[in-house]
Amino acid sequence: MDTPIAPIPMAGLPGLAPLPALNGPGSIPSPPPTARMSLSRRQKAAVIVQLLVHEGVKVPLDNLPDDLQELLTTEIGAMRTVDRDTLGAVVAEFAEEMDSIGLTFPGGIEGALGALDTCLSPATAARLRREAGVAARGDPWKRLAGLEAPRLVRVLEEESTEVGAVLLSKLSVSLAAELLGQLPGPRARELSYAISRTGRVEPETVRRIGLSLAAQLDAEPVSAFEEGPVQRVGAILNSSRAATRDDVLEGLDEADAEFAAEVRRAIFTFANVPARITPRDIPRIARGIDQSVLVMALAYAGQDATTKDARDYVLNNMSKRMADSLREEIEEVGAVKESDGEDAMAAVVGEIRRLVEAGELLLVAEDE
Repeated sequence: MDTPIAPIPMAGLPGLAPLPALNGPGSIPSPPPTARMSLSRRQKAAVIVQLLVHEGVKVPLDNLPDDLQELLTTEIGAMRTVDRDTLGAVVAEFAEEMDSIGLTFPGGIEGALGALDTCLSPATAARLRREAGVAARGDPWKRLAGLEAPRLVRVLEEESTEVGAVLLSKLSVSLAAELLGQLPGPRARELSYAISRTGRVEPETVRRIGLSLAAQLDAEPVSAFEEGPVQRVGAILNSSRAATRDDVLEGLDEADAEFAAEVRRAIFTFANVPARITPRDIPRIARGIDQSVLVMALAYAGQDATTKDARDYVLNNMSKRMADSLREEIEEVGAVKESDGEDAMAAVVGEIRRLVEAGELLLVAEDE
């Protein structure tokens, strides 16, 4: 029967007490060189890992390449016993090497890309991944889980049912639920049922699916813009005057009716306030706008049938005292010039956009 290795505390390792000095009272005596076993560096690594595991330390071996994990496991399986003198010498050597390390690097282009993920431009990162072929190494599911929901939804719509079921199974429950809710009902039901047939899928098959999906996404060209054309045109028209906005939309209807319809859904104007803003959020929006600007916007909105409902919605969903005060000022202002009124309403819309971008306000989903 194998003789158990007696635990020896080591310095600089999590969860372990400091290593006693090799010289002095109570220390581990330093044996003569001839008394120690001759171990290779691989065997010394096996000794350190076995000792850490014996002490209850979780060693993150999964961060190593697969071939190194296999070699280390094989080495540990081949070894039997190590005498105390050799163990003490290996521990001391390991602790000394650890203490001498000043800075570590991730190792390899894949590790470098992971470390610099938030620093590099998307185009540069994608190009480096393609040139180095790093999508073929490491865990592809970590990268896939970090992608934006629209890209993953597209994968679920285009890939086979089996691949989609594996993808949903590898993602977090919350993300999988979010993606499932963005799919058409029949496709969502089809994928949900397919998950029940993934119980016997081999781990290597799952990994190959992940590598294939990651490679496909890496091969996609990176856009020079963070937002799509619909969002960019919508943002521009949001800040445009009504006459300009209507003229542009009319031209888009003639050139591409489908694109024009998507742009209309992306636009948020003062007239959209009743449909997209909840009553409880009106006071918060009003607090962020200069009262003279708000009065100008409401006064001008009352002059146009398309925005009069929005004016009434704003006044009806704030305190009676505040609403009465605004109504008095609106009467005093009288008629408002188009340019002043458009600028004032644009300021209100701008404050709403600011709150939305800051995560302080949620727009009500518009019914298509």
